[in-house]
Amino acid sequence: MVPALELAAYCDALLGARDFDDYCPNGLQVEGTRPIGRLVTGVTASLALIEAASAAGADAILVHHGWFWKGEAPCLTGLKGRRVRALMASGASLLAYHLPLDAHGELGNNRQLARLLDIAAPEPTGAGHGLVWRGQLARPLSGEAFAEQVAVALGRRPLRIPAGDRPLAAIAWCSGAAQGFIQEAAALGVDAYLSGEISEQTTHLARELGIDYFAAGHHATERLGVQALGDCLAAHFGLDHHFLDIDNPA
Repeated sequence: MVPALELAAYCDALLGARDFDDYCPNGLQVEGTRPIGRLVTGVTASLALIEAASAAGADAILVHHGWFWKGEAPCLTGLKGRRVRALMASGASLLAYHLPLDAHGELGNNRQLARLLDIAAPEPTGAGHGLVWRGQLARPLSGEAFAEQVAVALGRRPLRIPAGDRPLAAIAWCSGAAQGFIQEAAALGVDAYLSGEISEQTTHLARELGIDYFAAGHHATERLGVQALGDCLAAHFGLDHHFLDIDNPA
């Protein structure tokens, strides 16, 4: 068992959370009523995840997408009120790490994507505020073959915007809603860019930049970091860790 504040302090230091100017607070967002022995991880602190974690006996819930985003109304009413009431009734703590869990060199979403997609020599770049990574496929693949590899790895087929028929070798990627970094990714000289989402203009940019674009799903590309962090915490503190995947096709 570990106190919530101690667990959060360890995560803060491990992920360098205080180094990020983020859209939400990183760390312990809600302190629960008991020390932590059973940890549940998930992507988003939705009502469905809170209820499933409570049913699983979680002492703490660790997510990538937490609460209290910049620009949101601060009042805990309606949907937000229901989420908060469910969490408080369970007595569990809520911890959330957003950009620190995208960027981390070992546990982060982008590093974990490289492992899952068998991308060699993965490294962060200066693009996308340092969040865009690049690397090399183990062997050159056609765009369709790479799309199939992504589909098998993530359990959902990506939307591909092709820019030609050449084989793909050099890849850039950034998990989540990072389609806006496509021009910076193209400037790295890669053959393809993969992210989670697509916007209307992304199609035109990919075609005009001559770079294949793969929208693999915001949720699908951000399931990995919380699992890796949860496993790390379980090993360090002797916790019982379970990842709960609340289905989300977006």
